[in-house]
Order: sequence, then structure tokens, then C-alpha cells
Amino acid sequence: MIRGVTVFLAVGFFIAFTAGCEEHKEGETMEMPQIRERLAAYVPIDIGVPWDLLPDSEKAALDKLYNAAAIMDELFLTQVSVGNAELRREVEKRGDLDQIRFFRINFGPWDRLEADEPVLCGDPKPDGANFYPSDISVEEFEAWLKEHPGDREAFESNFTVVRRADDGALRAVPYSQEYNHLLKEAACYLEEAAELTENGTLADFLRLRAKAFLSDDYFESDMAWMDVADNILDVTIGPYEVYEDNLLNYKAAFEAFLCVRDPEESRKLDGLKGYLVKMEKNLPIEDRHKNLERGTESPISVVDLIFSAGDTKAGVQTIAFNLPNDERVREVKGSKKVMLRNICRAKFDGILRPIAGELVVADQRGYVTFDAYFNHILLHEFSHGLGPGRIVLEDGTETTVNKVLKESYSAIEEAKADVVGQYNLYYLINEGFFPEKLSKETAVTYLAGFFRSVRFGIEAAHGRANMIAFNYFKEKGAYIHDTASGLWSVDFEAIGGAVRELSHTLLMIQALGDYEGAKQLIERYGEMGDDVKESLARLESIPVDIEPRFALEKEYTLK
Repeated sequence: MIRGVTVFLAVGFFIAFTAGCEEHKEGETMEMPQIRERLAAYVPIDIGVPWDLLPDSEKAALDKLYNAAAIMDELFLTQVSVGNAELRREVEKRGDLDQIRFFRINFGPWDRLEADEPVLCGDPKPDGANFYPSDISVEEFEAWLKEHPGDREAFESNFTVVRRADDGALRAVPYSQEYNHLLKEAACYLEEAAELTENGTLADFLRLRAKAFLSDDYFESDMAWMDVADNILDVTIGPYEVYEDNLLNYKAAFEAFLCVRDPEESRKLDGLKGYLVKMEKNLPIEDRHKNLERGTESPISVVDLIFSAGDTKAGVQTIAFNLPNDERVREVKGSKKVMLRNICRAKFDGILRPIAGELVVADQRGYVTFDAYFNHILLHEFSHGLGPGRIVLEDGTETTVNKVLKESYSAIEEAKADVVGQYNLYYLINEGFFPEKLSKETAVTYLAGFFRSVRFGIEAAHGRANMIAFNYFKEKGAYIHDTASGLWSVDFEAIGGAVRELSHTLLMIQALGDYEGAKQLIERYGEMGDDVKESLARLESIPVDIEPRFALEKEYTLK
């Protein structure tokens, strides 16, 4: 049984909507005729636990790790909206299971597949979620820092929230203070898990991450996470990605992944690490912009997900990740790529392959393969760790790409990872690391994958990134639309050059810290045309994403 404040999380954390949403009278029934249609976008997938692979020590540690991960649900729920953490009373009182399920999937009353359209409330979701005052603008934020330059480091930190005092003054509050009681509880669970696991490197990470929860200094624990080795339990937990902060892309959201690692499959991919420096050197930009000083350890883990929580579980399900995001860690050790194999397979079989059957010309459908899909994801994650990170602007200012590109960063970074990932796939094929047949397979699988990704909504970073690449490739003649049949195909002669050109453009925006160039690229290529809308209309019978049903969650709920 989960202790303390987290006891309700596995059962459901569905809340009353007060601040941030219109209030509803007690007992009032809301008419939600579209909720069931919205829920049809998700196909439930049962996610089991391979208990036979876990030694008794790791089973005991997993008990504690699950409890810590469940707290990430509550933390993220609070970060999404100021009204979210007021608990689930109103939704549960209504007794409408569809509303309850909708809220749980979306971590709030807004539809994440429809650009955060309000569904269970009347108010729009603030761009800054609950990281900033709901009425703040980018202009006010920047004006405050201009008048109070000593506040810049704290205000731009990934691990603070910005709050407004009664007199209107702004102040930064560390996560360890804002979420103190929850982070203390999570830290206790991590320390208990560290005592139980027999893997020393995992125990080191868990102890250091517990300390970080209470200090807001995640550097040492990120370094320790990179060093975890020979582990069967693969654990990622903490504040990482900044996608939920649509105001400035500064604030990190809490999440957790509990996975079982496949050592043999992970070792098969170890050969890629030897190409990391070669891929950096091969980037289509001048050498002075390449990041050849960044660490090159770059471990790869192929895992099966057994439980996720927080940011990663909201709406669209993560299929892989590349962490940590701290440039200081990347400069020393590089970054770790984690591939969620069972989630990749579920999405390919249940969604991507059927999409290809509807939208790709018949003589190219055979090129849509799981190997191409998996390797594109893998190289996407590798490419997050390539290219400019810390940069020097023309005026001599030292900064990082994410800070200077502000709210445009996430879309540009995701586009870079996608397109440079394709560029690197072609490079590795030419180097003989991958077979030649993958060249056509990756091109067509990426095309089909575009239609899968933009169904998540182009307001989100990943969807906007895919739209940028798609429109660019179409403009260059690499993607061809047959208006008579409505089907799409790849021009194999044109796609390689288009990938190289767009890779150069995206990398140079980052290298120069070109905020205006980023906004212009998004404005020019980031919108959805009628041809794509017509194509997406043909996919109504195909789910948009999966909804994991974790056996681990059920087991602990029943304890």
C-alpha cells in the first residue's frame, strides 16, 4: 500500500476544478457528448512485468521505486495547473467513468491531442502551466529581468517556479521549497530502494537523486545516472523535459520511467558509440560550430517499460529518450539513450503499419519496417546529443541554445533530432554499419511516421517539428502527393539532399542562437496544409496513440 499523500495515486488522482477552470455546482452533471469520441483516439495496451527476470533484491527495490514514481504523478499534476492539485472530488462525484479516464490520460481538463482544447472546464490552459503566474507574459518576464538582473539565474533555472507577491513583485521559488513535502517523501523511497538493490551503481544514483530532490542540484545525480551499469532495473526519475512550459521552455517537469533492461540487445547497439565523434564531425556545418568537446560515453539501453509517471505519461506516450539535458553533464559524459522497445513495438504494429496501408502508395508500403522505425528513433535520440549546446553569441555572450531560442527551442530541437537523425542514418548506411536496404526503408517509414506524429497535434513540439520537416521535404520534391488517389510516396533521389539541407538550416539556427530565424522557420513550414488534413481524415478508424495499462500499478493498488 502506498503511504501518506500518495495513497490515492494508483487508484486515480482526478480532481475538482477550481482555480484555472470554471467552477461547477455540487451535483451538476456536465454534458460531454464528445468525450467518448476523444477517448477513442487511445487504444488500451496491457503492460506486464517480467518477474522471472528480477532477482528478489530487485523485486524489493521495485516496491519502493514504484512508490517514488507514483509521487511524480502528483508533482506533475500540480505543475500542469494551479487547480489540478485540489483533488479529484468533483470528477469522482459525477461518477462519469469517461470523464475520469479523460482527466487521467490528459493530467487535467484540456485535450492534449487537440492543442489543449478545454473539455472539462471553460478556461484555456496558460502557456506557462503552473510554473508562472497565469497572467504573466514573456514581455513582463523579460522586463523584470532587465530591471532586476540579479534574478536572472534563478528565474531561468529549470528547477524554480515564478510566483507573484501581493504587491505584484515576482520571485523565484526553488522546487525543493514549492514541492517540499512530496519531494521529501519521494526521497525517502529512493533511499529505501538504494538499501535493497544489489546494484551498487544504481544505489549510488538513487541516493544522490534523493539528495537532489531536496537541494535542487541535480548535477551529481545526473552524472551518477550516466554511470549506472550491469543493471536489470532501469530507473529514470526527476524533473527533466521542458515541453510543458510553453511560455519560455525553461521549467522542467517531473516524470519517471521504471523499466527492465535487456543487456544483450543493449550490447548489440554498443557499436554505435564508436561513431559518435564521427557523426559530430560529419555534421553539415562548419567545424567551428561543431561540439567536439562534448563527452562521448553515450550508453544505450534497450528496455521494456513496466511503469511510467508524470510528464511522460500525459497524453502521447514516450517511445525513447535521451538524457540528461544538462549541458555540463553532456560535456563530460555525453548522454544516455533509452529505447522503450515494447512501447515502440505496440505503436508500430497497432498504429504506424495501418497508417502506411492507408496513405502510402502500394509499391512502397513494403519499405515500412519495424527495423527502420526503431533505428530512426534511435538516431533521433543520438542526434539530440549532437550539434551546438553551449554557444557564444555575436556580442560575446556565453549562453546555451535552449535559453536563447526560448519558446521556439523545443520545436527546433525536435526537428533537429528528427532530421539530423535521418542524416546520420544515411551516413551509417554509407559507412556499412547498417545494410543498404535500410536506405529506402527509413525514407518511407519516416514519411508514414510523419502522419502518425502530427495526429498528436502540431501545437506540441514534436508535432510542429514533424510539420516543419514534412513541408520542407514536400517543397523540395522529396515527398509526392498523388491527388487522384490521395496517396503519398518518396522520391528516393531527392530525399537525401533535402535531409542534408534542412539539417544544415536547423543546426545553424542553433549555432548562431538565431531566435528570429527559428520563429521564421516555424512560421513558414510549421502549419498544416489541406492535403495533410485530407490525408488525416482517412485515418479516423486508426487509434492516435496507446494508453498503457500497467500490471504493476494494478498489483500495488490491490495491496
